Amino acid sequence: MSGSAYDWIDQALVALGRVHRYRSVQPLEGAAGPVVQRQGQALVNFASNDYLGLANHPQLAAAAIAAVQTYGSGSTGSPLLTGHRPLHRQLERAIAELKGTADALIFSSGYLANLGTLGALVGSPDLVLADQYNHASLKAGARVSGATHYDYRHGDMAHLEALLKAHRHRHRRCLITSDSVFSMDGDLCPLGEMLPLAAAYDAMVLVDEAHGTGVFGPRGAGLVEHLGYSGYPLVQMGTLSKALASLGGYVAGPQPLIDFLRNRASGWIYTTALSPADTGAALAAVTLVRQEPERRQRLWQHVAALNQGLDQLLDQSGGSRVKRLPSTSPIICLEYPSAAAVLAASQQLQGLGLWLAAVRPPTVPTSRLRLTLMATHQSQHLDRLLAGLAQLL
Repeated sequence: MSGSAYDWIDQALVALGRVHRYRSVQPLEGAAGPVVQRQGQALVNFASNDYLGLANHPQLAAAAIAAVQTYGSGSTGSPLLTGHRPLHRQLERAIAELKGTADALIFSSGYLANLGTLGALVGSPDLVLADQYNHASLKAGARVSGATHYDYRHGDMAHLEALLKAHRHRHRRCLITSDSVFSMDGDLCPLGEMLPLAAAYDAMVLVDEAHGTGVFGPRGAGLVEHLGYSGYPLVQMGTLSKALASLGGYVAGPQPLIDFLRNRASGWIYTTALSPADTGAALAAVTLVRQEPERRQRLWQHVAALNQGLDQLLDQSGGSRVKRLPSTSPIICLEYPSAAAVLAASQQLQGLGLWLAAVRPPTVPTSRLRLTLMATHQSQHLDRLLAGLAQLL
């Protein structure tokens, strides 16, 4: 595109490469799982959000095939026109039952669910207060809504309260938004402190359970259930693409909320409904979440074992510039001093047959190896990871 109005793009790409922020896709061959194939190399997979190991489960595949055979490959239209099928309603009811809410609404993606929900609940006369580490879709939803929005320091309820005191009285409605499990750190939303603040200042609360659904709680409903707040009047958003191993997003909550979103959420009204295959697979996944709690138990056993091993390894390494970030989830991050250092570590580990994600600014404030655990990992996979990290450190 040289010699045109697009020249700046080439220059921008060069600049990204100079600061180690250039990204490219790394396609996988074959099925998902704890061991994957990439360019002919077998890699133990610590970079997946498939927490329960359902992405290659035969019941999900069978449910997707059956849905295509019954309804075809595509939904063909938006939900309010020709896109809605009985299968969509079955999935909405199953999610509402899992979450302990009156109803739920299915979106074509988690990103659209956040954009559509924020755009429907708040507007220019309103206020959005958001954790600074929220997912990009929550940040985009706040911007798209036109509401006044401020970030509070990550997990800092004193700062949230200060913002409420300073700004709440100037606005018609207020919405507090937070990830339940922060995807790039692995720590949790302090929901027990947030909800009383919201009640005191007449504010709504939206919790993004993308990395909590299927993983936390006695029934796998998420962090809200895990912390004992299932009966509270929350907006619970989540995805179908992580522990539920399909595609799409949902919002669950009181009946008036769901009815309102069906009428006002542009991210649901003006896009094609979720495909039959994705819907069928997600419905099968919700069933397995409830029927097989042993998957969650196995996952949490892996979390405990790996954290113990990592702490011992880092203690033994003494002067290492690598540190484990605080986490109480299957997302574990090792912070590195620079983008160049974390890229080099990731490449060295891939040479040892281990795949961990190297995450760099601007996605996160500091460079880190982000590793995620799956219920289908084996103890020997964890041993290989610790041995590989020992070589690096």
